[in-house]
Amino acid sequence: MSAEKDGELRALQAALAAEHAAVYGYGVVGGRIGEGRRTEAATAYDAHRARRDALVREVKDLGGRPVAASAGYALPFQVPDAAAAVRLAAELEDRVAGVYADLVRAAGGGRRALAAEALREAAVRAVRWRGESVAFPGLAERAGTAPPSAAPTA
Repeated sequence: MSAEKDGELRALQAALAAEHAAVYGYGVVGGRIGEGRRTEAATAYDAHRARRDALVREVKDLGGRPVAASAGYALPFQVPDAAAAVRLAAELEDRVAGVYADLVRAAGGGRRALAAEALREAAVRAVRWRGESVAFPGLAERAGTAPPSAAPTA
């Protein structure tokens, strides 16, 4: 495999790992979110499951073995109530946007376009959850925020 394809495969695997974590995290969000935002949480959960399934196919298309989901993920903070669930949802979207920004840089052609669309969707969901935007979604170093940990935590 060429170095370019190897880099693309690594970026796809990272995006897949982030989607696994997001699916897990939205399970927590759904258990704590208020009734008024439950539909929004369910829609995001479904979107991440669909992206996860698409990434599994993309990894296989490149000849890779898709990274498996972990049995559980460490949350970045306690989620005892609906307000914390909203913060967690925004954090999940920020983390997903970051890995899709990496995939945009690593991929070409159709995969790059799909990664850019996934980045945009995650950034829009983060804004909806947070109620405000960041200057460069997916690029923590430009937005002035600390980068997410390298571990696939939710």
